[in-house]
Amino acid sequence: MLTSMVKEHHAKQSKRKQEQEVRRKEAIETSNELTQSLVDHLNVGVAQAYLNQKRLDAEAKQLHVGATNFAKQTHQWLQLIDNFSSALKELGDVENWARSIEGDMQVIQQTLELAYKTSRAAQATTVVASTSAVASTSSSTATSGNPN
Repeated sequence: MLTSMVKEHHAKQSKRKQEQEVRRKEAIETSNELTQSLVDHLNVGVAQAYLNQKRLDAEAKQLHVGATNFAKQTHQWLQLIDNFSSALKELGDVENWARSIEGDMQVIQQTLELAYKTSRAAQATTVVASTSAVASTSSSTATSGNPN
C-alpha cells in the first residue's frame, strides 16, 4: 500500500510535470507569438516612417534643385532688366543729344537766314544807291550839253 501510494504519488507528480511542461511550452509559444506580433506591428510603423522619410528626402532634393534653378533664372532676369534699363537710359541720352543738336541747328539756320537777308538788303540798298547816282549823273550831263 505504501509502495502503491508512492507510485501513485510519483505518477501524479510526473503527470503534473508533463502538464506544467506543456503549459510552459504553450506560454513560451504564446509569448513568442505576442512578441512577434508586437514587433511586426512596430516594424510596419517603422517601415512606413522610413518610406515617408525617403520620400521627403527625394522631395527635398527636388525642391532644392528647383529653388537653385529658380535662383539662376531670377538672376538672369535681373541681368536682362538691368541691361534693358541701361539701354533705355542710353536711348534717353541719345534723344536729349538729338534735341540739343536740333536746337543748335535751328539757331544756326536762323542766324544764316538773318545774315542772308541782311546781306541781300545791303546789296539791294547799294544797287539802288548806285542806280540813283548813275541816273542823276546822266541827267546832269544831259542838261548841261557837255558830251564829255
